[in-house]
Amino acid sequence: MIGGIQTKVFNLILLTVILLSGAIWFLSNYQANILKDLADESNLRQQESIQAITDSVMESVIDQSMSRSTRLEAELADDLFDALQARVRMLGEYAGKLFADPSAYPRLPFKGPDAAENGKIAAQLMLADGVDGNDPSLVDRLGLTANMSDMMVSLFGASEETNSCFIALPDGAFLVTDDRSAAKFDETGSPFSYDPRTRPWYQQAVEKGELIFTDVEVDAFTGDIGVVCAMPVYVNGRLAAVVGSDLFLTSMRDAVLSSQGNGNFVCVVNQNGHVVFSPKEEGIFRVIPGAQAADLRQTDNAALAALVSDAMLGQTDLRLLDLPEGPTYVTGAPVKTVGWALLSLCSQEAAAQPAALLRQSSQQIQDEAVSTYTASSGRTRMTATFLLLGVMALMLAAALILAKRIVAPLNTITKRISELKEGNLEFKMEDAYRTGDEIEELAESFANISHKTVQYVETVKTVTAEKERIGTELSLATQIQAAMLPHIFPPFPGRTEFDIYASMDPAKEVGGDFFDYFLIDDDHLCMVVADVSGKGVPGALFMMASKIIIQSNAMKETSPAEILRLTNETICSNNEAEMFVTVWLGILEISTGRLTAANAGHEYPVIKQPGKPYELYKDKHGFVIGGMPGVRYKDYTLELQPGARLFAYTDGAAEATNANNEMFGTKRIVNTLNEVAEAEPKEVLEHVSEAVEHFVQSAPQFDDLTMLCVEYRGKKQPS
Repeated sequence: MIGGIQTKVFNLILLTVILLSGAIWFLSNYQANILKDLADESNLRQQESIQAITDSVMESVIDQSMSRSTRLEAELADDLFDALQARVRMLGEYAGKLFADPSAYPRLPFKGPDAAENGKIAAQLMLADGVDGNDPSLVDRLGLTANMSDMMVSLFGASEETNSCFIALPDGAFLVTDDRSAAKFDETGSPFSYDPRTRPWYQQAVEKGELIFTDVEVDAFTGDIGVVCAMPVYVNGRLAAVVGSDLFLTSMRDAVLSSQGNGNFVCVVNQNGHVVFSPKEEGIFRVIPGAQAADLRQTDNAALAALVSDAMLGQTDLRLLDLPEGPTYVTGAPVKTVGWALLSLCSQEAAAQPAALLRQSSQQIQDEAVSTYTASSGRTRMTATFLLLGVMALMLAAALILAKRIVAPLNTITKRISELKEGNLEFKMEDAYRTGDEIEELAESFANISHKTVQYVETVKTVTAEKERIGTELSLATQIQAAMLPHIFPPFPGRTEFDIYASMDPAKEVGGDFFDYFLIDDDHLCMVVADVSGKGVPGALFMMASKIIIQSNAMKETSPAEILRLTNETICSNNEAEMFVTVWLGILEISTGRLTAANAGHEYPVIKQPGKPYELYKDKHGFVIGGMPGVRYKDYTLELQPGARLFAYTDGAAEATNANNEMFGTKRIVNTLNEVAEAEPKEVLEHVSEAVEHFVQSAPQFDDLTMLCVEYRGKKQPS
């Protein structure tokens, strides 16, 4: 019998069906009548709008795309030249030290090119015709110059684009580092003579008295094109040497040659306004030898001349120029280090093609849509009528069933809830509530709430006890980890040659960072700073294992690179957790101040030599420890003078983040260190820690903060 809520539900559904069906019928007929009229009008307006918008958008897209790509390509090219310039300045600085104080450096062996060592990076001596290679004075200067061999080998290997690194003496001696020994011999097997004083880079550097870049020229040994950066070295006002390095530009040339597309291409203009790279074989943008080349800044096309001049100074806007090929969009960006400019060009016709295709496609789609709609509108109205009648019948039947299904379970639920009493507070599920809809969910919610209420007190007690147990264990783990790290300062009271201090502040109860230092023997101090990929207890366990393995290998090996290699093999052999650790490891020869170090994916160290500020030392990184087996690492050497300091740290310092999501960064680290440049290691670490804490303020600590500072004081003084 229908009544109460059941009647109300049925009436509500019935009324909804009638109103909804009537509204759908009215709206569908009304819409059908006006859509056809709107289609024609909107088609015309749409075509006009597309015409205006596409023209504007395409020009904007071309501007953004060409300007961005031109800027990025120019910056990439500039990075190559800037890196080349930096290498030459490093060579010049080192050469200046050698020739300013020759008695402070040993005389090292040197040799000429050896064809059997072709493919191996080596420093090779070449002489100009008439230069006596056995002259004692020249031999002495060459032995002094040979101290630069290791640096030139290292700088040569730092970039695949590097052609060579070299130093030329005023008397015709030339020490060059590359991997092409065989190219320095003629067909008879005799080594070429080579007079650096006749080369443009030598003459330009001496003439200007400062660092210079040559024009694009052909390499004397390989025949490839490149650019030479050279710098004169003066001692007491006299020319001591000319140092330099050069880059292959074959990749830049090939990239420019492949840039030509449908109406667009890229070209490179040098500091003299000459086109040095271009895919064009005709016209004003073709490459012409330097003696015959025209300066584009002096061309009769004033707009082009102005754009080239502007591009050498900074990024230009997108400009539409009238060129012999037709109207062309042009933008440029500077290669600042060498004073060049990169130009990107795209014809107006090619730029307009996408917009024309878009308008054509839009018109076709509109015509097809109108035709399809007209043909099917009649069938749609008839189909909609039958569907509405069928839906109304089904919904009326469903209304009767649904009204009954909703009311019966609700009545049963109400009855059971009223029967709940003290001592019997648990509402339990029955088959009558299992309706597969919200009623069943309501019943399950009542049942869950009553059941959870009974268990709540016991759960609170259990959780509280478990938290106390975990807290106790983490406290013990913190103590164990702290005991694993060196914590007695000063660690070597009897050693006055150096002072060392280190600290580790974990982000959680236990951390994944660690430091270590220990004497391998009486003259070698090993120092380690590392950062494990994980945090908490897993990171701490991996940290302890890594520390033990590193120390064990360090007691057997004297090469940091070999210590890291052995450690990596050991960890990779049983690393199911796939964790890894970054490591900086250095071994200080206490008697000489020579520091040999290797880096496995860790932060750059910071070095301070006497009388100089702290500076970031960008050493070459190897792969992280535990990442994959078979990795090899490279040693590098630093000479620490008495009073020098070294600061090593983990990324918890550089990546400390404040409430504004701003990181502390390596630049702030170096500035902070220079605020206490002459302080002892302990004061240095306390100052950096305070600076990081002041910077972060209320923001939570993101990562473990680990630091190590060592001061080299020189040879042990007699007591």
